[in-house]
Amino acid sequence: MVTTSTPIEQQTTPENRVILKGVSWSTFKALLADVGDNRAWRIAYDEGVLEIRMPLEEHEEPKRLIESFVEALVDELEIELRSLGSLTLEREDLTRAVEPDSCFYIQNESLVRGRNINLPNDPPPDLAIESDYTNSSVNKFTIYAAIGVPEIWRYRRESLQVYQLVEGKYEVCKISLAFPFLPVAEIPGFIEQSRTVGQRAAVRLFRQRIREILLSQS
Repeated sequence: MVTTSTPIEQQTTPENRVILKGVSWSTFKALLADVGDNRAWRIAYDEGVLEIRMPLEEHEEPKRLIESFVEALVDELEIELRSLGSLTLEREDLTRAVEPDSCFYIQNESLVRGRNINLPNDPPPDLAIESDYTNSSVNKFTIYAAIGVPEIWRYRRESLQVYQLVEGKYEVCKISLAFPFLPVAEIPGFIEQSRTVGQRAAVRLFRQRIREILLSQS
C-alpha cells in the first residue's frame, strides 16, 4: 500500500490522463511496485509531478506500425536492434522518469545486449517513439533531455517529426540519427495506407521502399 505524509493534488483531464502533484520519489516508486508490471497505463514523472496516461486506440496503432517500420529497417540493413517497448527510463538523481511509447537501442545495442538497463550506468535508448494523439500535461521532452535520449520520433496528426538532442535541447531535424538515409516524411503515408490495405501490407510496402533506396545507393 502506498502511503505519503505530503498532500497530493489531483487533476483530472478529459484525455484519459490523471495528474498528481506533490508526489515524492519514494511514493512514485512504491506506486509502481504495488501495481507491478501488468498495467495498461504509462507514466511520466518530473520532479514531483506524476502523469498517468491510458493509451487510446488512435495512439497505439501508429505506434505499433512505427515499431514494425523500425524492425524492417534494421532487417534490411542487417544490423542488430534491441526493442524494449515502454521501458521505464528513470533517474533517481534527477527525480525524473518516463515511459516512451516505444524505445530502441540501435547504435548502442551491443553495449546493452542481454543486460538489465540501469541508468545512468548504461546509455539511454538511441531512439524513443512518442505517438501523441492528445497533448501531454508534462513536458516529456524535458525529461528525455535530462536522461540524454539522443533522438525522438513524434507522430501526431498524420505527421512525423524527428528531434535530435543538441546541447541539452531538442531540435527538429529532417534526418534521423539512426537512419540517415530514411525519407522520414514518407512514413505517415504508409501509416495512412494501412487503413485501406492493412497493417502488414503497409509494412511490406515500406520494406519494398527501403530496398529501393538501399539499391539506389549501392
